[in-house]
Amino acid sequence: MTSCPLPLGRALKPAEFPMPRVDVAAGEEAEQVAVLAGGCFWCTEAAYRAVDGVLDVTPGYAGGSAATADYRTVCTGMTDHAEVIRVRFDPRRTSYGQLLRLFFSVAHDPTQLNRQGNDVGRQYRSAVFPADAAQREAAEDYTRLLTEAGAYAAPIVTTIEPLEAFYPAEDYHHDYAARNPTQPYIAHVSQPKVEKLKASFPELLKRN
Repeated sequence: MTSCPLPLGRALKPAEFPMPRVDVAAGEEAEQVAVLAGGCFWCTEAAYRAVDGVLDVTPGYAGGSAATADYRTVCTGMTDHAEVIRVRFDPRRTSYGQLLRLFFSVAHDPTQLNRQGNDVGRQYRSAVFPADAAQREAAEDYTRLLTEAGAYAAPIVTTIEPLEAFYPAEDYHHDYAARNPTQPYIAHVSQPKVEKLKASFPELLKRN
């Protein structure tokens, strides 16, 4: 991982990002899962762990094959994998649409193609991997809504890709930011995202 700036070029402040028009119903399920790619999974994992209703966050890989689902190979940029997080959440306390709102407003910059700042490569692309048709509809409509609202000065380049498989990352990546708070990348890239989340959406945070 290399250092990258916080998302730039917003026309709206994070808290001004609209609520989704289309969301996924809670139903009777005790939990749902969202798989999101927004650059370095250390950063996105740290942000979502602070959100109320999030039960667990697992870093990993999606988009490629099992044979190439390891950090060393994915970092070559020669696979179809993206660094992703799998977010397990209680749909009675937060929703898929709300997680999408945070994904686009504070977790990463969806206008950067195959990169996040100085992290360059297809593995750092902005992507949503819907688990089903309802999630796909929600993701497609929310990207349209943000475009209509002029949320960003540049076009959103986020792809919506089928979730064929999720491969957990190596153990040392799990909860990396919490275990390595003084690591330069965490201090300068990951933690500022968490602070921006806290400042913009205090009502969505876990209460410790």
